[in-house]
Amino acid sequence: MKKFRLLTLAFTAVCFGSTAVAQTQKGNLMVGSDITDLGFNFQKESTIFHFDLNPKLAYFIEDDLALGAYVNFGLETTGGNGTNVNYAVGALARYYFRDANVRKLEFSKRVRFFGEANVGFGGSNPANGASTNGVQLGIGPGLSYFITPNVALDALVKYDVIIGGGNSTTSHQLNLGLGFQIFLPTARARAIIREEKEK
Repeated sequence: MKKFRLLTLAFTAVCFGSTAVAQTQKGNLMVGSDITDLGFNFQKESTIFHFDLNPKLAYFIEDDLALGAYVNFGLETTGGNGTNVNYAVGALARYYFRDANVRKLEFSKRVRFFGEANVGFGGSNPANGASTNGVQLGIGPGLSYFITPNVALDALVKYDVIIGGGNSTTSHQLNLGLGFQIFLPTARARAIIREEKEK
């Protein structure tokens, strides 16, 4: 029972820790996922299921700048006519803006604007139609709303292009991603928390 209480306190400290500790400071980890599409389409003869999941893991090498990796997997059934499959894996970079002109647009202290870019290998393979597999590049703006100091809801608009082989040499897509990110403090962040408590 004592161990359970200690774990509960530790979890609470991570989720609701001191607001003086920046979520996007050097040394923190960002873990989460975007869900760009999820649902069912009910038709007379069949039910179509579709989803697109994009987990991410990144490390803040500098304040507001994180580098990491992502995986993307999308699936859509076509009501008995095959399955559309999208996939990708690669590296990402995310930068949270500190510029005073950008910060003027932020309507709450809980909001941060960011830009995200990625490069990797991916593919778009519809059951019927042109497929493309090759180098995937993506870039776009986003907004994080911090519901706690360490958990944020994200909205991200990203333009993706795949350049490679298949029935088509290029594939373009504009996505709106909604998801969440968890910011985990590392040893450096824990030291700052201790310093804040001693003041």
